[in-house]
Amino acid sequence: MNSEERLKESEILELKKSTAQLKPGIISIVAMLNKNQEGKLYFGIKDDGTVLGQDIGEDTLRNISQSISANIEPRIYPSIRQVSIKGKNCIEIEFRGSDIPYLAYGRAYIRISDEDKLLSRRELEDIILRKNRSQLKWDTAICRDATLEDLSEEKIREFVKAAGKKYTGLENSLKKLKLIEDRKLTNAAVIIFGENPETFFPNAKLRCATFATCDTSYIIDMQEFTGDIFDLIEEAQKYILKNIHIGMKLEGLKRIDVPEINEEAIREAVVNAFCHRDYYEYDSVNVAIFKNRVEIRNKGRLYGGLTIEQIKSEMVSERRNELIAEIFHEIHLIEKWGRGINTILTKEPDTDFREIGNQFIVTFKRKSIEKVGEKVGEKVGEKVGEITKETLTENQKKIIGLILQNPDITTRELAENVGISKRKVEENISKLKKKEVLRRLGPARGGHWEVIEK
Repeated sequence: MNSEERLKESEILELKKSTAQLKPGIISIVAMLNKNQEGKLYFGIKDDGTVLGQDIGEDTLRNISQSISANIEPRIYPSIRQVSIKGKNCIEIEFRGSDIPYLAYGRAYIRISDEDKLLSRRELEDIILRKNRSQLKWDTAICRDATLEDLSEEKIREFVKAAGKKYTGLENSLKKLKLIEDRKLTNAAVIIFGENPETFFPNAKLRCATFATCDTSYIIDMQEFTGDIFDLIEEAQKYILKNIHIGMKLEGLKRIDVPEINEEAIREAVVNAFCHRDYYEYDSVNVAIFKNRVEIRNKGRLYGGLTIEQIKSEMVSERRNELIAEIFHEIHLIEKWGRGINTILTKEPDTDFREIGNQFIVTFKRKSIEKVGEKVGEKVGEKVGEITKETLTENQKKIIGLILQNPDITTRELAENVGISKRKVEENISKLKKKEVLRRLGPARGGHWEVIEK
């Protein structure tokens, strides 16, 4: 430790002035274990990092060890030693343990930032439930009542081919993928290759919604999808790309579509949601598209004690559904090295990751249409200026700009992108037609818009 540096309390570090604070120190040990399964505690350092030093007698370390042993359940075996910090004697206690929940003086605590919070009975029950679930992984558990007839042999055949392997029959292929045991199918087998997985798992679904504003007050569209995991991943990606701005750039004479949110980042976030979600929870993967952002939500906080800071700074991943993850890896949907988060942040650096309740949420910031592609907004603005000398409202300019990019755009899509109701879009279109700026060619279904140049 640099002589100028000060230790700072965190989720895995607690500082105490002296062993007179041994009891709250033991509570801190339990709180850190319950949150992160590891931590350090120092005696002889104030909570602001000032090193005071600690009187250490013959029995001091032994007394600390005995007090920890007597007051923490289940028992832990920490490293307790005398250390010199800035020339002063201090006591360092380093500890690890995964047999949560731990109790201090008969009560359970959890670490929140640098504070120790007493767990409620409900929170304690949730920890015990999650522990039991982790011991019996959902994806490897047997799906009762499911038989080989409930699977799609075509899906399995196509998967084996995509994985670059030889198809050797339905049951043999399932054995190689560890999806069947004593002719009984695992949950993973059914939710990945089932004809109708929702028959067995009501939460095998995807919910998508598009909102007109930055909150949920006005819904433009809402859809629900069921099916196997691969189908749901595909539907989630399609829904997002359909409901965000698509710009364009030119490579030579070829037009290339450019979504306002990187397509690879979207794919990684969607795949992670289905791979790492807690399937014991009765809920779907949810996609919410707002005027200023896109959220992908799944039940299940980070697994294995990982923190958001760790997944952002380290290429590390803990798998809640190891079997599902292995299937994804077979066809390169995910990498074993936990590079998915790094890919997202490389493609979309402003991506936000949050844990709220038992949900993990990935949020992509939407870009204004002017920023999509290579100066698309600038070119559209110039074109709008060339087209008409009429005075247009801001909403009418946006409508013209969107139509110039996509003449097949629907009034619903216009409403979503402009951020107004479908009725308001229709009113503006009527005014634009009267000004002879816009016309409709062909039928309502199958036709397209044309901006009239003057």
